[in-house]
Amino acid sequence: MIQPPNILTIAGSDSGGGAGIQADLKTMTAMGAFGMSVITALTAQNGLGVTGIHAPEPGFAALQLRTVLDGFPIHGAKTGMLFNAGIIHALADILDAETFPLVVDPVCVSTSGHKLMEEDGITALRERLFSRATLLTPNRPEAETFTGVSIRTDDDAIEAGTRLLDMGVQAVLMKGGHVEGKPIFVTDWLLEKGREPVALRQPHVDTQNSHGTGCTLSAAIATQLGFGLPLRIAVTKAQEFLNLALRHSYAPGKGFGPVNHMAGLKR
Repeated sequence: MIQPPNILTIAGSDSGGGAGIQADLKTMTAMGAFGMSVITALTAQNGLGVTGIHAPEPGFAALQLRTVLDGFPIHGAKTGMLFNAGIIHALADILDAETFPLVVDPVCVSTSGHKLMEEDGITALRERLFSRATLLTPNRPEAETFTGVSIRTDDDAIEAGTRLLDMGVQAVLMKGGHVEGKPIFVTDWLLEKGREPVALRQPHVDTQNSHGTGCTLSAAIATQLGFGLPLRIAVTKAQEFLNLALRHSYAPGKGFGPVNHMAGLKR
């Protein structure tokens, strides 16, 4: 038996099961990896929105991470919702000494508009984790928050991505999912230091069941990096996984449903 890679998610829990830790672990399992987690926040949420957040003490978040690292070799990891500066600093102190690929999904606001990061966390994330990130995966609102660039065109996306590279990130995937209307394709821009920006396109999927898309994509990229794939190929395979999950998404309850992480297995 070939040993699957160990992939770590450092993120918040979604009690509705569609995003966060739950989406990450489903993604890792569906892709053939062994997933483990460090929980940075508990959220009370469903397809209608987030009704509450409870975060652990930074020391306990750090204890989770140290305990996982003591027990497992990690082949790839991702961060999602980190909530506040205290948690970010505590985790970054440990992650700085590690060398595994790290995908940073700079989660700031939920799809329903609920703040998932305190104001001090935005600065801490930029100062402590951007330079550690193998890849940063912001959506349009997140990229605008960190760069101040109003993103409406491809040129705007490239400008924002370039500014993020200047902040110390090794590579940036500027996600194009927050687009108006119903385009035929959605374009993500991959920017790496010293290379020309690359447009990576996937067919647009017209569905309101898109809860957890960012979590799923970043977890999928981390998993593919854990398998040892080069960055661009890892991103492309993750995009394909997410696109299939969107095409087979459904609503198990009220409000916005999740992507279908098991779509590939059912096929």
